[in-house]
Amino acid sequence: MPPETEPPPPPKRSTYRHGNLRSALLEAALELAREGGPDAVSLREVTRRAGVSPNAAYRHFADRGALVHGVSQAAMARVALAMEAEIDGLPAARDPAEAARARFRAVGTGYIRFAVTEPGWFRTAFHVPADMTYAADATAAGAGGLTPFELLGASLDGLVETGVLPEARRPGAEFLAWSAVHGLAALIIDGPLRGITPEQAHDAGQDVIAMIERGL
Repeated sequence: MPPETEPPPPPKRSTYRHGNLRSALLEAALELAREGGPDAVSLREVTRRAGVSPNAAYRHFADRGALVHGVSQAAMARVALAMEAEIDGLPAARDPAEAARARFRAVGTGYIRFAVTEPGWFRTAFHVPADMTYAADATAAGAGGLTPFELLGASLDGLVETGVLPEARRPGAEFLAWSAVHGLAALIIDGPLRGITPEQAHDAGQDVIAMIERGL
């Protein structure tokens, strides 16, 4: 049998409009991250998929760390889109307090649903940075202009505005809620709950969100 050979690289694109190359590199990196998480993202493979030389990437990303940061922010924006989709799918509610509760639950539901259905992107979204510096950066925002952290904050503000959550208990509430929901998501995709079904994951998520709501 003839020896196996590597597949030929995609045809190189001779020109890119301003900004298009960066977008093409990010899209290629997102494909890799979706398949294998942040560790799967490499400059060599990203440029191969984008159809450009490796040196072309350095015009937009100083090194692999900068590329992974960019794809992390892009993955976070997809978390925001999933949360927005969950909110947009809510039925109309006449009672403002119930509507605020539903939005809060939808934020958590969308977050967990994304983790379960897109574990590669979810892992990538939280790979970098190591602090909250970019938690409100526009590069991590959904269609409505809010990042996942901001969507959670807005849902908590809605609980305060409708009298569901006492104003005195609002400070820091987003960190408590986020920790519980993220912890469940991590247990489901990378921990001992990996074997549960999507239905069980959904039910567990609803139970955790209800627990958070009662404790606020």
